Amino acid sequence: MGKVEDERAFFSEAWVEPPKKEVAPVEKPHYHGHRDRLRERFLAGGPDALPDYELLELLLFRLIPRVDTKPIAKALIARFGSLAEVLGAPASLLEEVKGIGPTVATDLKVIAATAQRMARGEVRGREVLSNWTQLLDYCRSAMAFEAREQFRILFLDKKNGLIADEVQQTGTVDHTPVYPREVVKRALELSASAIILVHNHPSGDPTPSRADIDMTKQIIDTAKPLGIAVHDHIIIGRKGNASMKGLLLI
Repeated sequence: MGKVEDERAFFSEAWVEPPKKEVAPVEKPHYHGHRDRLRERFLAGGPDALPDYELLELLLFRLIPRVDTKPIAKALIARFGSLAEVLGAPASLLEEVKGIGPTVATDLKVIAATAQRMARGEVRGREVLSNWTQLLDYCRSAMAFEAREQFRILFLDKKNGLIADEVQQTGTVDHTPVYPREVVKRALELSASAIILVHNHPSGDPTPSRADIDMTKQIIDTAKPLGIAVHDHIIIGRKGNASMKGLLLI
């Protein structure tokens, strides 16, 4: 028994409890404070208080919650040029930017579609000619950053209220086939008294081409005998817009 007791005493005295490891405090990522400050600036000064890349950051906060989105926002602006052009870019091109996967690209396109729907709501059912700025804003949001030409027609009633807004044709990067008889046929189907023609120039320059002018005059000549007025033909580009009526081309 003495030997056993000696061994127990030896191991009891020899045992030393290992020191407890100190747990370092968990630090929040550096961008958390930045996000809070950006939100505060937005709430205090509104959207005009933030440049495009910071407004884009605010969008990306929710879409990419655990990543510093500032470099991603800056990369998107550098690639496409502006917030409007980012939202107007095809999802496939958005995904080429580091940090943007298919889900985020789709979410950005949903945001763009929502903005377009809001702009359309400002125009629909109202007297279009007295809300010209809102009309241009809507057309720009819908068409300015499309990669291919679109030919859009706004159909108006006797009071110049918007009956319908339709994309009649989609073409290539620099041409859209337009058939005057089809334009007038659709106006008659909708009982429209007037129309506004709109198409985009993917090149960015809204200057009307000779073909644009000739096609517009053909539509006017076809529509006039049937009592349908062509109020204007607007060309939308990234660099602005052009009104054929304002340029005295029709």
